[in-house]
Amino acid sequence: MKLHEYQAKAQFAAAGLAVPKGIVVKKPKKAGKAFEKLGGDLAVVKAQIHAGGRGKAGGVRLVRSAGEAEKAAKDILGKPLVTKQTGPLGTVVRSVLIEEGLDIRKELYAAVVLDRRLERPVLMASAEGGVEIESVPKDKLFKEPVDALRGLQPFQARAVAYGMGLKGDSAKACAKVLMGLVAVFLDRDCSLAEINPLV
Repeated sequence: MKLHEYQAKAQFAAAGLAVPKGIVVKKPKKAGKAFEKLGGDLAVVKAQIHAGGRGKAGGVRLVRSAGEAEKAAKDILGKPLVTKQTGPLGTVVRSVLIEEGLDIRKELYAAVVLDRRLERPVLMASAEGGVEIESVPKDKLFKEPVDALRGLQPFQARAVAYGMGLKGDSAKACAKVLMGLVAVFLDRDCSLAEINPLV
C-alpha cells in the first residue's frame, strides 16, 4: 500500500518523530482557512499524489498569505500533475497538504529500503537532501545494513550522522530520527520509508 505524504507523516508522528504541522484539504477556500489556522507567515501547499518530483512539476508552492494559499490550491487541485514517475498523462490531484513553513538550515536525505541482494533492510542517508536521490553522487550516499530483528543500533545511527558531517547536538538529533525511521520501517513492514528533505 502506498501512502500519501500526510498519511506517512501521521505514521512518523505516532512513532514519536517530529513532523511539521499540516492540514489536508480538497477545496481551494479551505486552503486559505488552513493557512490561517496554522498561524505562521509562511506555509507550503503540496499536491498529494503517489509520485516523486512534485516540486519540479509545480505541485509544491511556498505561500505567504491565506489568499496565496487559496490561489495555489486552485492552480493545483483537480488538474493532472506530470512528473517523471507519473508518465505523460500525469495524476489528477485530489487533495493538497497545507503545511507550516520551517526555518531550514540544512536539507538532508534519509530512507530505509529493502536490499534484495543483501536480503535485509538498508538505511541510506546523504547530506544532499531535497533533490532526487538518483542525482546524488555515490560517494555522498551513506549506507548501513540493518538487522531486521534488532533494528538500527545507536552506534550505527551516530556513524551515519557523523558521516554526513553533523556534530554535537545536530548529530544526536539526527541519530534519533534515523533510529525512529528504521523503527517505523520495521514496525509497519514497509518496502520503503523516506524523508526527503530531512531538515
